Amino acid sequence: MSAEWNSALETPTCDSSTQRKLFIETVGCQMNVLDSEMVVASLRRQGYSLVDSAADADTILFNTCSVREHAEEKVYANLAKLKKMKLAHPEKIVGVMGCMAQKDQRIVFERAPYVDLVVGPGQLHRIPELLQRIAEGQGKQMAVSLGRRDGSQDEIRRSHESFDPLRDPTMRPTPFQAYLRIQIGCDKFCTYCIVPMTRGPEQGRPPSQILAEAHELARQGCKEITFLGQTVNSYRYREGQRETRLADLLEMVHEVDGIERLKFVTSYPKDMDRRLLETVRDLPKCSTYLHVPAQSGSDAVLKRMKRGYTVADYYEMMDRIRDIIPDAAVSSDFIVGFCGETERDFEQTVRLVERCRFKNSFIFKYSVRPGTKAAELYPDDVPDDVKARRNNELLAVQNAISQEDNLKFLGRRVEVLVEGPSKTSIRRGESGPLRQMMGRTMCDRIVVWDGNERQAGHTLPVLIHDASSHTLFGTVETVQITSAPETVQLNIL
Repeated sequence: MSAEWNSALETPTCDSSTQRKLFIETVGCQMNVLDSEMVVASLRRQGYSLVDSAADADTILFNTCSVREHAEEKVYANLAKLKKMKLAHPEKIVGVMGCMAQKDQRIVFERAPYVDLVVGPGQLHRIPELLQRIAEGQGKQMAVSLGRRDGSQDEIRRSHESFDPLRDPTMRPTPFQAYLRIQIGCDKFCTYCIVPMTRGPEQGRPPSQILAEAHELARQGCKEITFLGQTVNSYRYREGQRETRLADLLEMVHEVDGIERLKFVTSYPKDMDRRLLETVRDLPKCSTYLHVPAQSGSDAVLKRMKRGYTVADYYEMMDRIRDIIPDAAVSSDFIVGFCGETERDFEQTVRLVERCRFKNSFIFKYSVRPGTKAAELYPDDVPDDVKARRNNELLAVQNAISQEDNLKFLGRRVEVLVEGPSKTSIRRGESGPLRQMMGRTMCDRIVVWDGNERQAGHTLPVLIHDASSHTLFGTVETVQITSAPETVQLNIL
């Protein structure tokens, strides 16, 4: 373990009199959620405290996404709302970080002149230094990684390396679950996707760092780890003659005391090999949930997307999953209305969903992303109303399948890792220990029940008595957890 890694895991002490106030807003994928955790952990070491409102903050950061146009425009709209505040309080620092910052770079300053800081995802470790420069009056600061053709391969890779040792449990959706990045960047170059440009070349992190981070997460009380990568099952790390793959990482982290569940997202169909699936099957801590985007059920569309596989390849992968892990829950992503998509293409996508019977699918209407090959090569020729109709039709098909498959859980007992109060409970403004709780099964199905906040963080048996397309409803069976100085019965209602 390097000295830099050791120092990153130390718990710093800060003089409370020097504390500055930070507000951060995060949009986009799990990678962005993890990036925000890293940045907050880094800034806490510099004396920052986190606040819930931009109005109360000295520093305001937006962690951005470029995958869809809507996410970018939402950020620019939120930045516009800060203009009046910035004019009244010019000492406040406003920063934009993440994929949109890497893609737009100086355009951010042009569209929002009151922004002080622009930082790409590969340069996030520099944020404390850049904020200090701004505070010292050195003007606007920008730190972005090299473009895919702006240097040697080694220089480009180094410019996209992100820092991962710094962790902050308070930034996670629950203190019992954490993301662990095992891979940076992507080399697939799907024609619709901007990620290879914003996050750089694909590179696996060293296994020793990943294992050390897993131990640190367990020490912090984390029970479930989700490995993250743009195509996570493509992970490779070579050291001398030894090559480490995702299956090897699962075996290594499976031995970490305190960790109860392991997941990984997002997977690439062509790299879902037998050894990985057999590892998931054989390791008790591995979740039997796999997220493998198909994107389309038409070979013609897949070819224009440059996905690198055919529908037959995808079906072969699904057959392999069902053969090795019969009870696996598989989810998928789809883009409807991609350039040139015909009604026949869309019907083939519907048939793929009907045959594969995904647990759930994330369905998006295609939007042009400047800088991608699709924007350069293909006209966006599917009308918006057609995209909307296809989106709704495919969603209806998926919801019907999800409902049918969830009903099969009626009368069954499932093991649930309790995450906390349900969204419904929070929306209703419920308070106190007795409220609706939620958690997930080993196959990532959401379960809710009337329970107790003390159940959070425990794995409990729940008897299912009802189901919708997205949720299982149940009752916690009597279970006692003994801990000094008392025994707690967790199904108190």
